[in-house]
Order: sequence, then structure tokens, then C-alpha cells
Amino acid sequence: MTRTSISDAPAAFSRALQRALVGDALPLDEARALMTAPPEALDALCAVAAALSERARPHRRVTYSRKVFLPLTNLCRDRCGYCTFVRGPRQAGAHTMSPDEVLDVARRGAALGCKEALISLGDHPELRHPEHLATLRAWGYGSTVEYTAAMARLVLEKTGLVPHTNCGTLGDEELALLAPWNASMGIMLEGVSPRLFERGGAHQDTFTKRPEQRVATLEAAARAGMAMTTGILIGIGEEPQERADALALIADVHRRTGVVQEVIVQNFRAKRSTRMSGAPEPDTGDMVRTLAAARLILGAQMNIQAPPNLNEDFGAYLGTGINDWGGISPLTMDFINPEAAWPAVDRLRAVTAQAGFTLRERTALYPAFIRGGWAADTPAGRRVRELAADDGYVREELEAW
Repeated sequence: MTRTSISDAPAAFSRALQRALVGDALPLDEARALMTAPPEALDALCAVAAALSERARPHRRVTYSRKVFLPLTNLCRDRCGYCTFVRGPRQAGAHTMSPDEVLDVARRGAALGCKEALISLGDHPELRHPEHLATLRAWGYGSTVEYTAAMARLVLEKTGLVPHTNCGTLGDEELALLAPWNASMGIMLEGVSPRLFERGGAHQDTFTKRPEQRVATLEAAARAGMAMTTGILIGIGEEPQERADALALIADVHRRTGVVQEVIVQNFRAKRSTRMSGAPEPDTGDMVRTLAAARLILGAQMNIQAPPNLNEDFGAYLGTGINDWGGISPLTMDFINPEAAWPAVDRLRAVTAQAGFTLRERTALYPAFIRGGWAADTPAGRRVRELAADDGYVREELEAW
């Protein structure tokens, strides 16, 4: 690929690179220019993104979290066009984990050196499925969020794993239930294109995927003092410039609230038996451009994650300014993308080293957020401080090799 200088790029693209280098927020037209510039400009985009990230991280560390994945329930009130995780109550594979199941998996993960329990589930399934509400009531709970909070507490108190929960849209009272038992939580923005909600679109038949709903949850988390993960899912029907729109919206939320501890850029994977089974998947070039653009739009300090299990060529991501691989489990699969196995940590370490970076283990709360006081005086926050060294990374004697 031909090396492209800043001065050779179209005007908006050139301004975006120059503005990002001095740490200024990008206006929307310049953010969009990063996603629509010609292919020969990609080298310049990646070079600036990598330089920007290294300015904030001269130690050249890339992090990951050693975790267990707890799919608490695969019932949900939404029906996304790409999802195979969700089941209806009478479908084969529908399941809500019992407390005994939760504790069994968590204990086995702790024995393998895990520090994080990733608790994932559908959004308020009792609002669509009365059978689920009956199950919850039989177990002594009035809602899915109430049950989730109880399971996060069980895991934390009985195993020492620190929960990070993804359970969809949440209000202030629900966050108050979850906050003591979670070091961080997550809700993906996914996208902002209105076409995603049209017939045949990725978010047809959904109740909770409107951008304003996801932003409202991030704002509620800020009020609760809960650090949040969010991100975009690329390749689900959006235009390239709409990826920039979504990233710019996340940047705006973080500027206003300070609540976003990481942004995930995740590539869509087509799955059989879904409405989008025949949709094209983003390739490595799509991911590289979007990751580099994310670094410029979100700024040097933001933690940017790319899942390594969704692309065999994940090492290419390290030239785009990312600094995190996300959660890797030695025990449980990726239940959202079951066809994509986690890379072994030894391989992840080798690929990271080959690009000139050092792999370090983190907790569910990023080092900068620990140092910045987000490990609150709660049971989860106190456990994070036990696991972390002064620099915010997992204490070396506790790292699992």
C-alpha cells in the first residue's frame, strides 16, 4: 500500500488527522471523512492513530481480562436479526442458570486464575415471557434485574470473582441494585442508523436498541458512579459514515459524563438460522479502518477493544491504536459467538509481543479508572483494589500465565 502523507489527503480527512494529533474533538464532518477517505489514505490514518495511542501509553501495554462467561438467561424481549444467543421459552436450548449452576462455573473459573465474571443476559425477558417471571417468583425474585444482582453478589462473595454485567437498558433504581456487586457494567450502542429498525433490518422487532435508550442507560450509570463499557457492532446494515456518527455519539456521552471506560469495535459474524445469515461480514480492512478512526474520534486516553476471537488476522489490529483484547476465558466459550473460540493466552501474548507490545492482565475495571477513583467503597470496588497493584493492573503474583 502506498504511504500517504497528511498533506495528500482530502481536506476534511487532513483536518481530522491534524486536529486529533493536538487532542481536539473532531466535528462530525471530519469524523465521517475518516471512514470515507480512499483506501490509499489508510496508512496515514493508522499511523496517526497508533501515535496518538502511544502518546498516552508509552509503556506499550495491551491488556486483557481473564474471565468466566456466565450466560445467566438467554431469554430476551428483543429479536435482533443477527442473534443466535436468544431463545424463546419453548425453544430448544432456552435456559436460565440456577444459583447452583452459577456458583459451580464461577468456582471452576476462580480455580483457573480468573478474576472477572462476565454476566450476560437478555433485556428484561419477563416483559415478554410470563413463564420467566413465574420462574423468578418461584426462586424468590420479582424481576430479572433483582435476580441478576443476587447472582452477582453470590459470585463475588463466594468466589472472589469480580462481576461485570451486561443486561441491557437500565434505570436508576435498577442500577442501584446492581452497583454494589459490579466493578463495571456494559451496554453496546451498536449503531445509530434508523434503517436498522426497518423491515428486514438488524433491529426490526426490538424494543431496546434505540440510541437514545442506550445513551439514557449510560447517563444513569454515571449518576450511579458505575464505569461502563459500550461500543459499536459493524456490518449490520450501517453506512461507513454512520459508524463515525455512532463513535461521535459515544465520545459526546463520555465528554459529558466521564462514564465510558472502554469502547468495543466488534465485527458482525453471520450465523445460520438468522435473518442476516446471508449478510456480508466486515473484513480485516473494515475493522482496521474503523478501529483507527475510533482512536481519533475517541481520543488518546480512551480504552479501545477489539475481540481477537472474531478474526484470525487479529494481529493487524495492533497497528490501529487499540490497547485491549477484552475478556478471554480458559473455561467458558463466547456464548454470543459460539462458533469463534477464544485464542489461547499464550498465542495472544505472542501476537502482541510480535507487534512490540507487552500483554498485561487487568481486572473488570481498567487501570486508569482504578487510579481515578472508580473502584468505589462497595464490595466489588474493595475486591478490585485487593486484586490490583498500585499501577492498576492485576498484581504480578496473581497473574495467570
